[in-house]
Amino acid sequence: MFDADWPHRLHSAEQVRALDAQIIAAGTPGFALMQRAAAACWRALRKQFGEVGALTVLAGSGNNAGDGYLIALLAQQAGWQVQLYWLSEPAGLRGDAQLAVQAAQAAGVAMQAFDQQAEANGVLVDALLGTGLSGEVRAPYRAAIEWLNQQTNPCLAVDIPSGLCADSGAVLGAAVQADITVTFIGLKLGLFTGAGPEYVGTLVFADLQAGETAQTAPSVAQVLTSDTVPRLPPRSAACHKGQLGHVLIVGGDLGMGGAVLLAAEAALRLGAGMVSVATRAEHVAPLLARLPEVMVKAMRSAADLQPLLARASVVVLGPGLGQSAWGISLASAVAASDVAQVWDADALNLLAAGTLRAPQAPWLITPHPGEAARLLAISSAAVQAGRPQALARLCGRYPATVLLKGVGSLLAEQGSAVSCCVHGHPAMAGPGLGDVLSGAVAALWAQGLSALEALQLAVWLHARAGEQLGAQGRGLAASDLIAVMRRLLEEHAPCRT
Repeated sequence: MFDADWPHRLHSAEQVRALDAQIIAAGTPGFALMQRAAAACWRALRKQFGEVGALTVLAGSGNNAGDGYLIALLAQQAGWQVQLYWLSEPAGLRGDAQLAVQAAQAAGVAMQAFDQQAEANGVLVDALLGTGLSGEVRAPYRAAIEWLNQQTNPCLAVDIPSGLCADSGAVLGAAVQADITVTFIGLKLGLFTGAGPEYVGTLVFADLQAGETAQTAPSVAQVLTSDTVPRLPPRSAACHKGQLGHVLIVGGDLGMGGAVLLAAEAALRLGAGMVSVATRAEHVAPLLARLPEVMVKAMRSAADLQPLLARASVVVLGPGLGQSAWGISLASAVAASDVAQVWDADALNLLAAGTLRAPQAPWLITPHPGEAARLLAISSAAVQAGRPQALARLCGRYPATVLLKGVGSLLAEQGSAVSCCVHGHPAMAGPGLGDVLSGAVAALWAQGLSALEALQLAVWLHARAGEQLGAQGRGLAASDLIAVMRRLLEEHAPCRT
């Protein structure tokens, strides 16, 4: 869970290293920073696990190892049973890390080389690799990571679980499965996106008294929070539906009418002035029975769509669209229009296949990793291994506002800053949630927000609603989100002041 008191900006590993150097250049000794980091880990360890009385540290090389030696020192001074296993000869460590080695040795901390017969006592501390890792984990570190993951003892990771990429959240061959991670100075993007949240456990942030230096430093992404997402302005007493946009949902081939229904209901409940649905004739009566407020039109061909396009403010293309001749005909008509458009699902698959061309109109796309892989002609694994890079490539290839879905959803448009959604819940893994999101984005866009603003607000509302409902457990239905999103929107941006 993201703490409301944490900074709203996320950094790359390189940016945090630059911050570290800047703090040292401003007068704080590097060893003092290392001591603060170790103290933060020690406090978090005792708060999370209590007085276990035993500690086992695995230390690599560099400053991450130095933190580990100092954590071992603090535990030794507290009277705990301490064992440190090193993977890099202590005498070979340099600078502040060597000072940490000497302090631990002077306190009598037991140290020996790591091997597979190492004993795991008490809380385990991962001080192996830190944020400097750029390629896949190699021996002997991979064996040490596998050993840590085989133990049943609780594990604390220093700064980042070893083997996890700080920039993308990708697992670089193998990564420590931590119960708690204490990260320093600046929050790293990789802790929040990709596989990051699966490996971090409980996240604790310690700024090490970086203060204003960290607050003004460059970042790679901004977290979507109630303080950073846009707000719809309050409505005047004299406003009417014609001022609030007309959302048109296009899709719902045979057997997939529920998708357009979900998108339409979300658009209606998130405040669009009017909502229309263009779908198969077979879906008209069920849609009207469920949503009598929505205008539903049977589509025999693209010619039937033209009058609706002429009246629409924003079109949602893709929910239940399918890839038959019927869906392709409607999609081609939408793509050729000058109406603002949200593309999802099969609209993206048709685009990736070359069946559809990108529109000239303002445009927003919402691919999940599989759809993104097809759009970029790479594998889903490659997308997940470099989510920030995949987002940048999508923004460069397509003249659109882009949402890359998944844990730690990323969104941006060409030339904009990246936003990251840190909310959500595993219970959201189910059908129809993307349809709800598409309808919500369109409604907010139709009411006057920019495409990027509408996307930011809709993604945040969607994830927060899923988070709240997910607390009830499995079985979350996409339609459950809509009422909660409406309530959250009113709390965030009241309809009237």
